[in-house]
Amino acid sequence: MPAAQLYAALIDALPDPILVVAGFEAEDLTARRYILANAAAREMLRITAEEGMLLSAVRDPVVLTTVDAALFDETDAEGAYETTGAQTRSLRVRARWLGFGHDGARLALLTFHDETEVRRVERTRVDFLANASHELRTPLASLSGFIETLRGHARDDVAARDKFLGIMQAQADRMARLIADLTSLSRIELDEHVPPRGVVDLVMVVGEVVEAASPLGAQRRVKLDWRSCAGASMTVRGERDQIVQVVQNLLDNAIKYSPDNASVRIELQSGLSDLAAAASQEGVPRLSLVAPDPSQETYAALRVTDLGPGIARQNLPRLSERFYRVDGQKSGARSGTGLGLAIVKHIMNRHRGGLVVASAEGEGSTFTAYFPMAHAPEGVVKAS
Repeated sequence: MPAAQLYAALIDALPDPILVVAGFEAEDLTARRYILANAAAREMLRITAEEGMLLSAVRDPVVLTTVDAALFDETDAEGAYETTGAQTRSLRVRARWLGFGHDGARLALLTFHDETEVRRVERTRVDFLANASHELRTPLASLSGFIETLRGHARDDVAARDKFLGIMQAQADRMARLIADLTSLSRIELDEHVPPRGVVDLVMVVGEVVEAASPLGAQRRVKLDWRSCAGASMTVRGERDQIVQVVQNLLDNAIKYSPDNASVRIELQSGLSDLAAAASQEGVPRLSLVAPDPSQETYAALRVTDLGPGIARQNLPRLSERFYRVDGQKSGARSGTGLGLAIVKHIMNRHRGGLVVASAEGEGSTFTAYFPMAHAPEGVVKAS
């Protein structure tokens, strides 16, 4: 292959979009042309030719200003550029002065580097720190206020002292739960890319969690509608402690949002391959919060259904966000850390499983977690 063709092939194969821009006079905007565009640039800018008018390829003022700085100030320049469309991309634009062409045209190299993921991670980090600080600041402010009161006029008031100490204990417990959930979430995210290698009997795990949650259900006057599958087993691939967390968080949420004297139904089902059909509920909005990769896997499903207030359709996509709680459910008896479903989401991601929510206002909610089975299913095991 001749050197010129090899050079062109190398430029075309580069993953970052690249343009070589030529211009003569700063005042003549229409004379700025791209005289080379690699495959990545043609795809991103939706152009078909390797040469053409620059304004026909990109009209963003930041990009044009960056190009002009390189062409006519003979200096390197850079800026930020965001594409429009179904999926917005954040790109770092850089222009470098190349010199003069054989026809006297000024030349500049224009490159685009995709920083979408970097920006997303940075926004997530900032939001996470802001939310965590806010969640910790509230109980800390409460504790400080009651301590100041107890050191003052309530020092010798036994009734007030007992009341305030009880509230302080509740706020301290809230901070402890938040720190525990933050630690757990951090640990899960650290290992999320490593598939678990263990094997777990899902029937046994669910039975143990239901038994442990019974006192909480009794305290909230909520019946747990689960019948132990004696002698049955449903083996899934996973890490036992993390699967316990999934069951526990889904069950705790169902109990928390159930009205008095209501039931929470816990079901298990095995041998599933069509997850969309398995999770469908006629007339109830449903959304996949975690979708497993397309595969030939067979799944076991844990389905937890409550008769609580339900969730409006527009709130479903945000349920697994850190610290997100539906309006009207952020305080009082139903308050929590807002990290439970985020933890469930990341665990299901690590287990290469699925998580689906089906809910409507006034009709309760159903959360279904799908775990890849460790062996061929033995049939359906169901508690209703």
